[in-house]
Amino acid sequence: MNASAGSTSSQSPPDWVADAIFYQIFPDRFACSQGVPKPGNLESWDSPATRHGYKGGDLLGIVEHLDWLTDLGVNAIYLNPIFQSASNHRYHTHDYYRVDPLLGGNEAFDVLVAAAHDRGLRVIIDGVFNHASRGFLQFNDILENGAASAWRDWFTVFRYPPNAYDLSRPPDYAAWWGLHALPEFNTENLEVREFIMRVAEHWIERGADGWRLDVPANIKTQGFWEEFRVRVKAVNPEAYLVGEIWVTDPQWTSDRGRFDGVMNYALLSAILRFVAAGRIDGDHASRIPLDFDPHDAHGYEAAIAYLLAAYSKATTRANLNLLGSHDTPRLLSLVGGHRSAVKLAATLLFTFPGAPCVYYGDEIGMAGGHDPGCREGFPWGREDEWDHELLETFRSLMALRHREPALRHGGYRHFHAYGGFYAFAREHGSDCLLVAVNAGDEAAGFTTRLPGTRTEPLWGEGQASLVDGCVHVDLPARSAGVWKI
Repeated sequence: MNASAGSTSSQSPPDWVADAIFYQIFPDRFACSQGVPKPGNLESWDSPATRHGYKGGDLLGIVEHLDWLTDLGVNAIYLNPIFQSASNHRYHTHDYYRVDPLLGGNEAFDVLVAAAHDRGLRVIIDGVFNHASRGFLQFNDILENGAASAWRDWFTVFRYPPNAYDLSRPPDYAAWWGLHALPEFNTENLEVREFIMRVAEHWIERGADGWRLDVPANIKTQGFWEEFRVRVKAVNPEAYLVGEIWVTDPQWTSDRGRFDGVMNYALLSAILRFVAAGRIDGDHASRIPLDFDPHDAHGYEAAIAYLLAAYSKATTRANLNLLGSHDTPRLLSLVGGHRSAVKLAATLLFTFPGAPCVYYGDEIGMAGGHDPGCREGFPWGREDEWDHELLETFRSLMALRHREPALRHGGYRHFHAYGGFYAFAREHGSDCLLVAVNAGDEAAGFTTRLPGTRTEPLWGEGQASLVDGCVHVDLPARSAGVWKI
């Protein structure tokens, strides 16, 4: 997994992403190793999470569970920020060249990358380059020295001394969402720009397989992300660059010289509006800037058609498809606790073009609202609390995706959309996989003309029969199935 691996052009997404199944890890909450020294004032692992407390998860804890992840079917990891910070989520960066000591430091990162690569796992890390923190050396120097600071032009300061802690008054500097703790970089400054580019290059050189870029739309400097792509791809052409873009917007993709893919929140919205229609928890949904108004199969078909038309085929295969993240309530809670909705959503996720991504714990039915509820400690040692039926659903869908090239590289063809019943095909070479989802509350079926001689059930429920060139599918209520034609 180095710069010479593969034959991907820097102008196109890495080939490996289409074959990837990602697992997103919030490092403070996934697993804690005895091999990393910790301070004394940590929250109990099993107690409810708080906004400011630490539970002490670390990178060596992840290493100790890599075999569990590979057994699940994961072959890529996306880590929330890992650099030194005075926050449990670490989006307030102190030092971009130092992995947080609570996570095990730089040495633990090297151990994790080596262990992951030995198992065929890729590792991408979170890049927070729009803003730093009050503890970032160059900004802290401004707090100490005011207008005399050598780093004054690294940020946009309106008045000296800047107000960094009195929350009753606005900060006297440009800050993300006006938050005092998050001073925004002045990326028009060439020194700042070069600093960020070198950070990006450094961690790719050290073994990271790519970057997930936080709030990239907030950086308005012309050519910034185009240069970022060139600099990173010069180190490793197979590095994966994915942007946190919440809307369907192809200007952010490699076709425009920017990212290989985007976090596909638009797909999340389309899926849940269909499979969880009438079941979405309104209080949870109101905290997310997405549309959760219910739609039927025809509405889902239209949403997917729009999404597939918006992005090139190469970008579609490189988008990071998700059903939840650290910025959303837990999937099970968002759909009102309806397990059938989680299963149907997972079916559509793992059969859609692009790289599916599972937020840690969603596969075992962890529940929780918005931050900090969606950032609880993973319940290792409490397997009796896991939803093993959901776990088997995720595990079997991952195995299906790995087995069938059509699900990773095939084309996408709509077949049927009526009421709560939706069916489509994934076609690759001579392979044709038929996927059907009945999100309705009654059994349903459909018939379509499709060339073939027999049907082979691959996953799920229901029956499919092939007679005189027509395939007929029947599904129980709230179920799905996959067949090879």
